[in-house]
Order: sequence, then C-alpha cells, then structure tokens
Amino acid sequence: MKPQVSIVLPAHNESTPIGNVVMRIQALLPEAEVVVVDDGSNDGTGEAATKAGARVVRHPYSKGNGAAIKTGARAASGDVIVFMDADGQHDPADIPALLARLDEGYDIVVGARQAGSQASLGRGIANRFYNRLASYMTGHKVEDLTSGFRAVRADKFREFLYLLPNGFSYPTTSTMAFFRAGYSVAYEPIHAARRVGKSHIRPLHDGLRFLLIIFKIGTLYSPLKLFAPLALTMFLLATGWYGHTLLEYGRFTNMSALLYTGSVVTFMMGLISEQITALMYKERE
Repeated sequence: MKPQVSIVLPAHNESTPIGNVVMRIQALLPEAEVVVVDDGSNDGTGEAATKAGARVVRHPYSKGNGAAIKTGARAASGDVIVFMDADGQHDPADIPALLARLDEGYDIVVGARQAGSQASLGRGIANRFYNRLASYMTGHKVEDLTSGFRAVRADKFREFLYLLPNGFSYPTTSTMAFFRAGYSVAYEPIHAARRVGKSHIRPLHDGLRFLLIIFKIGTLYSPLKLFAPLALTMFLLATGWYGHTLLEYGRFTNMSALLYTGSVVTFMMGLISEQITALMYKERE
C-alpha cells in the first residue's frame, strides 16, 4: 500500500543535520514516506539521508530549491505531501498539527512563523511587506507567504508544478496559485529554529530576487490590482502637472504628455496581463 503521507525534504549540502531530521520524522510518523531530494550535494548529504532511512532522489548537479521541490512532488507517492527544510529549522513535531488542519477540509496548510522565529531583521521586514501585499491582492489574510513548511494535497499541488520557479521563491508561487485557483488555504502557527550550518541565501545577491517576488505576487493572482493603482497614480501626477503648467505658463508640457501616455500604457499592460494570467490557470485536461 502506498503511504498516505509523504515528507519531502529538499537538501543541498546538509549532511550535518539531515540524518537527525529524518530520524525524528520517522520516530514521530513511522508510516510516512520520507523523500530527500539531494540537490547536487558534494558533502555526503545523500548517503547520510539513506543511512537514516530516507528514500533519496539525486540531482546530478544543483538545480535550485524549487527544482528539488518539483522533483520531490513527482517522486512522492502519498496523497498528502509535507514540505519542510532539511537544515533543522522546522520541527517535525509540528507536522501532526498541519495534517490535522488539512483534515478539516483545507487544500494547503502553511506553517506560519511566529515572533521570535529565526530570521534577520531585514528578512522579517520584507516578509511582513510580502504578507500585506499578498493580503491586498487576494482579499484574504496571508500570515506567512514565504514559509517553506507546508502540507498540501498532492494532486492539487502537482497542478501548479509548471508554474514553480527553480529558485527559492516556490512558497510564494504555490500559495498565490492556490488562492487564484480558489482552493482553501490555512495557516498553522509554528516556531522556526536557527538553522544548522550556513544559510544558502545571500542577502545582497538575492535582493533583486525578493524585489521580483513583489511583482510575481501580482502577476500570479490579479495583475490589474497591481497595475491599476500605478496607472492611476501616473494619471493623477500628469493631471496635477498639467494644471500647474497651465496656470504658470499657459501650455501643455511634454512631461504631462509622457505621464498620461505612461498611465494608459501601464493600464493596458495590466489588462493584457490579466488575460494571460487567466489562460495560465485554465484547467488542463
């Protein structure tokens, strides 16, 4: 019989904590399938996971966290998949709480990190901004958009594999995709510990990536809700500048023309993006 629950852990050079994480999961959920995706590690991560009792799927080279998630989702045989980090941040003891919420009828349950969980000040501020922006876009309270600790219904999660990036922003993409598809999303409070070893996230290098997440939030849900306010702001600026130049110089300036044109172009981009987004989520047979 195939296991009902599969635990997927993407791992890249996590040989130190991976064995302990796998054994803790197995002690708590002995009937669950544990799948470790070794994303091109060169420190014996796969061997340590195999020794601990996990089923290991290996990438010949590092493809990224999102790519490992997609590989794990394809390899998992459970009806429910729990994704969690392999670095010791996520406590396996929280898994039953996520599964219990899933049994209440939700399609995805995200482990929402509470105050005091491991995160730098900058990342904490960025995450709060993402949560508020996502809440505005979806019309629902988003408690933790970027948490990688989540339980999902496998068949529904696989619907969006083609949308997921190969990098670190798979949590953002999957959460917004579930909202856009009308699936039920819940949050369960958790506390994340300090990771074992060095983080693979580089703040300076990944600054642009986090900025792109902001735009991805909009384009994955309702682009017009992001483009329309921007177009309106440009239109009001154009009108205000036109009023100023008309009173002061009695003429219509190039700046007003540029802002008016920009507002129209931005609004039209939002409309086109809205149609493209609708096609992205068109149910595929």
